[in-house]
Amino acid sequence: MVRGLAPATALRGRAAATAAAARWCTCRRVAVAACLGNLVAALLVARALYAPGTFASAPNLLGGEVKYSKEQMMWVEESIRIRRAAEPVELIEAVKKLRKAFAREEKRRKELPLELKQRVSHEILQRLRDLGESRNTTEQRDAVESWRVEKLKYIRSSSTQNLSNFGLSSEESRMLKRALGFNWQMLLEDIGLWIPPTVCHIEHDDKPQNEQEEEEIVPGPPLPPECNAELHTDYGGTAVRWGLTHHKESAADCCQACIDQAKRAKPGALKCNIWVYCPSEYGCFSPDKYEHKHQECWLKQADHPKLNFKDRYSEPYRDSHPTAPVVVPWMSGVISA
Repeated sequence: MVRGLAPATALRGRAAATAAAARWCTCRRVAVAACLGNLVAALLVARALYAPGTFASAPNLLGGEVKYSKEQMMWVEESIRIRRAAEPVELIEAVKKLRKAFAREEKRRKELPLELKQRVSHEILQRLRDLGESRNTTEQRDAVESWRVEKLKYIRSSSTQNLSNFGLSSEESRMLKRALGFNWQMLLEDIGLWIPPTVCHIEHDDKPQNEQEEEEIVPGPPLPPECNAELHTDYGGTAVRWGLTHHKESAADCCQACIDQAKRAKPGALKCNIWVYCPSEYGCFSPDKYEHKHQECWLKQADHPKLNFKDRYSEPYRDSHPTAPVVVPWMSGVISA
């Protein structure tokens, strides 16, 4: 009997434990469900507080009537007014016009068949070849324009039979006539023909006939009268001081250097009485092998000073010296005794 009671007691203990566990799980599920319900209710309340318009539209979905306050209607009307005022009306209209213009232009470009464009191109090229190699842009432009006028006149005056003999149908002749008459520049672009324009430069001399030329300005301080400065002049003589290594800021300084050298010269030594200066920032020309730069100051001596060049280099001299400019760049002077 004792042995039979022990298993029964164990079974009752297990059943009690199982029932307790089931009750605990049931309570846990109920608690979780209650929490979820509270959370959903809280979310709905928050949404109703911060977005009342959302729920206001709900009756409309069910077939009810939506009622807005006057303030809400004012907000809606104000937003519509601001949106319309912010629209770039002029820009939109301009874009529409451009689209229409591009569409028309593209339509016109497509209307002329490729074979007809090639025929026009070959005829124009043949007209240009007939001019010869010595043609200029003006002659080329005149030849192309002459071909256009002749072709347009022929199409307008010819009958349908003549055009068919020429290889043009009535539709092609109509398109070609419109291209030659109204879309000529567009047709030239399509066949790839471009002739540079002729630029005519006319220099107007508004200066009165008896008006004197403006005196050329020499940079630096004014030169003393004893310097006897002469623009665009190169005097010859024996070099007292080489200008390649003797630079001065101005022509006045170069002249003064010549005067000072003559005063300091020892008896029997060469005394400067000619100064030659390069005022050009680009350097000065000379037939020798040296490169003469800006602000070179040559001190020379000559008992009887003689001009090398004055104002302009002669044509024969420039022919024999291709690098020589037209105007003499040097300026010089003979010191008064």
